[in-house]
Amino acid sequence: MNNKLPYYMTYQNSFMYGAVQDEGRIDRRDYDYMKSMYPATAKRLLPFIEEECDRLEYTGSMMYDEYPDRLQLRLVCKRIYDQAKEGEENPGSWLNDLIEVLVYQELMKRRNEHRSFRGMAGRGLFSY
Repeated sequence: MNNKLPYYMTYQNSFMYGAVQDEGRIDRRDYDYMKSMYPATAKRLLPFIEEECDRLEYTGSMMYDEYPDRLQLRLVCKRIYDQAKEGEENPGSWLNDLIEVLVYQELMKRRNEHRSFRGMAGRGLFSY
């Protein structure tokens, strides 16, 4: 049995992989640029948020659930708030609201990257 792929199928896959790779790089660059324009308070919160999201980034994490549990997300935000409030003059509900928005944004970015990575692996464009 001949297991070789026709040339046009090989070319298409390598082209698609390059397009997906470029698109991901451009999206990441845009996201990093937009984060650089955040107000000072949001910039101070980012390390806490990224660290907490890093902890959630594992196979089977609630981060990747179709509908993440709101209570669990609020507990994540509360942990960040407890760490970040010591560096703020008047921490209050505004700080908690800002943390929630930034956490949900970071989770969305990571979920999209995760889906993109899984999609590439499913099409045979990337193996891990």
